[in-house]
Parts: sequence; structure tokens; C-alpha cells
Amino acid sequence: MTEQSMEPVEGAAARAERLRVFLVDDHAMFRAGVRAELGAHVEVVGEASTVAEAVTRIAATLPDVVLLDVHMPDGGGRAVLEAMRRTHPQVRFLALSVSDAAEDVIGLIRAGARGYVTKTISPEELAAAVRRVADGDAVFSPRLAGFVLDAFAARPDAPVADPELDQLTNREREVLRLLARGYAYKEIAKELYISIKTVETHVSNVLRKLQMSNRYELSRWAADRRLV
Repeated sequence: MTEQSMEPVEGAAARAERLRVFLVDDHAMFRAGVRAELGAHVEVVGEASTVAEAVTRIAATLPDVVLLDVHMPDGGGRAVLEAMRRTHPQVRFLALSVSDAAEDVIGLIRAGARGYVTKTISPEELAAAVRRVADGDAVFSPRLAGFVLDAFAARPDAPVADPELDQLTNREREVLRLLARGYAYKEIAKELYISIKTVETHVSNVLRKLQMSNRYELSRWAADRRLV
């Protein structure tokens, strides 16, 4: 009898039942921490730090549950969901984020996530949440569950209020949208029939109102809100 065949039946069965989990987060240290904490409970089958990596690797590994960050450099967790949910409906997604903003939570749920928990969750609670999502339950951090229910029960199709976006004028939103799509100032000016100086003024106003410092941050913010 080989060493492998002598393995206890209980141990083999336990491993066979371990959930296959994929981690999506743009911070390597955070992924390492989650992997270490969940390693006793699940099998981490892959990781990604960008939307593009996540879409490719999730399709290749087909995990049971994806732990999904909300804000990432090239589009955020919502972009991953929108790319995956129709082609891979068997994969379930649980958002894991520092953000407890209503627009983030509602946006991810509308896009197809089965739950949303914040990064203050304990390892044991996170493992339990992963198991529940894999079983088909919806899971939310207690503080988030109330306004999620309110948002969907009151007006299911109503847009989520966004105080940050609401402070921008229509023209500033147009400039922001083109900027996030990669247009140069000269191209934005031509597209909107305004001067380059006016474009610069609008961009400066948007940066000030949103308290951001550069075009990269603006593009990421716009992509997360599906303004692009």
C-alpha cells in the first residue's frame, strides 16, 4: 500500500469539500493576509490585482466564490462582475471592501454580487460568509444590510443618490466622461466646441470638487461609477 492510499478517509473528504476561492484586490499585502487567514477553511485557487487579470484568470480557474475588491486601477469590481456574470453564472461573487458607501454597495449588488462585507470582518466571519454565498445565500455586514434593503424595497429602478457626482455641472460631467475615456484636452475641446483653456478650467473645477489631484484618480472614479 502506498503512502497516498493510506491517507485517512476523513481528511480526503474534508479537502474534497473545501471551497475554491479566488481573490481580486489591487493590494498584494492584503491578498496575502486573506490567503493566510482563509487557508485553513478554503482553497485559494488564484489571485488578480486588476480587472483584466481577474476576468482572464477567473474564467480559467472557475472558482466557487470570488472575493472582490470594489475599487481597482482599471475599473473596479463592478467591471469584473459585468464581464463575468453572463458567461459564468455559476461563479458567485462576494464584495470585500474598505468602502461602506451606499453607491458602492448598491452598485455591486445590482451588478450581480451575492453579498458585500467590509474589511473589518474577522477571518472566521469571512470564512462563514464565503460558505453562505457558495450555498446561494446573500450576505452583508450588519451595518450595510439595512440600507441595501431600503434601497431595493423603496424604488428598485431608481438611481442611487451620489452627492459627489451631483455637485458637478452637466458640462463638467461631459468633460470628465471624455477625460476618463482617454481623450486629450485638445480632443475634448474639439468634441465639445470649447477652447482648450475652458477644458482646463473644467478639469480644475472637477479635481477641486472631488478633492482629487490628477487625471488618473478622476478616470478611476468615473469608471467605478460607470460614467465612462
